[in-house]
Amino acid sequence: MISRLLIANRGEIALRIIRACRELDIESVVVYSTADAGSPYLELADEAICIGPGPSAQSYLSIPTIISAAEIANVDAVHPGYGFLSENAHFAEVCRANNIEFIGPDEETIRRVGDKAEAKLAARAAGIPVVEGSDGPVTTDDEALAVAHRVGYPVLIKAVSGGGGRGMRVAHNDISLQAGLQTARTEAEAAFGDSSVYVEKYLEDPRHVEIQILGDKQGNVIHLGERDCSVQRRHQKVIEESPSPGIPNDIRIKMGRAAVKLAKQVGYHGAGTVEFLYEKKKFYFIEVNARIQVEHPVSELVTGIDLVKEQIRLAGGAPLGRKQQQIVFRGHAIECRINAEDPDRHFAPSPGLITHLIAPGGPGVRVDSHVATGSRVPPHYDSMIGKLLVHADTRAEAITRMRRALDEYRIEGIKTNLGLHRRILRNAYFERGEYTTRFLDELLST
Repeated sequence: MISRLLIANRGEIALRIIRACRELDIESVVVYSTADAGSPYLELADEAICIGPGPSAQSYLSIPTIISAAEIANVDAVHPGYGFLSENAHFAEVCRANNIEFIGPDEETIRRVGDKAEAKLAARAAGIPVVEGSDGPVTTDDEALAVAHRVGYPVLIKAVSGGGGRGMRVAHNDISLQAGLQTARTEAEAAFGDSSVYVEKYLEDPRHVEIQILGDKQGNVIHLGERDCSVQRRHQKVIEESPSPGIPNDIRIKMGRAAVKLAKQVGYHGAGTVEFLYEKKKFYFIEVNARIQVEHPVSELVTGIDLVKEQIRLAGGAPLGRKQQQIVFRGHAIECRINAEDPDRHFAPSPGLITHLIAPGGPGVRVDSHVATGSRVPPHYDSMIGKLLVHADTRAEAITRMRRALDEYRIEGIKTNLGLHRRILRNAYFERGEYTTRFLDELLST
């Protein structure tokens, strides 16, 4: 049993984990950098420990510092949240070497699914189609060029340890591939401490769909349906919804089964997602995210299952307690990521002081955010400051509810992407569910 847990993260996910711990009667200890000092959510934890200055490399990415905090706080477990060290196999290994449970898969599984080539081999062995590309990281430009010439342009350069669109570039010819490799490696090193990248065929007009999975340590795995993450800007998710408006039911069923089969094959336990691209009535495996996702509340709203509490329960050795046929999907959920970004400066980060904030509410509206009036958004981290979610019986009702909630939202003192969300929710193609991963970039170019 876990009785005291350290949260190795910040912001809204730290607050989300604190709340789950409260409901599980688990003491929570949260770490914070000097840039996050004074954040309101720190007061809700049972203990808060400063781990260093603002830059992530000196705080949230410092494994020795976080392990020291865990030992000082005398915790049983560490929850890494998402981003930072959440998919770092070495961190999971160090936690367990110090008799601290890591809330997530074991280090061997993290390494296996984190190695995109290894994950693709596992998918192929499970009979799941994959996107063509390199068999592993490309270490030289010549290797990358050979892959591109074999599969044909355009190709996608992706960070091996990537996420959130960092370390990702599309190349349409040899020159853009070589330039993109350098940029992607630099981004990946800065964001994840790993400059490794691989190359795969770029599908030009797909939907991006992920399946939420849960697995226990007894070998049982279930899925909680799909989330459509196709509304993206430069490969970064902006809006997610469930169920996907563009996936036929037979494909939905096949994707769910494929995700469960793959998870069982690699011995997955905890919460995670299996990600697919869907185009021309076919789906292709692309990767596994061995962590809780930013957009996990979408699945919570349509299933009624608290994913963070389940993560903690499963890490403590509890069985799933549910069979696949017991999962009931209700209604439609949509999430808008609220970012501190300046739309007039190509959505560049907009750190600063929030001078006024009014969050929306009412039936079927959920706001997951750690900021309030008087909060300061630091420049060191991802620009997301919250998530606005709605749930309704139908997609049409959910869109109407989201429009109302967006119109209620007030954030002053910094720039945000609220206006972009209002524009998307009133777009006819979005309203009809007729969008792919190209939708938002095309919308912004008009």
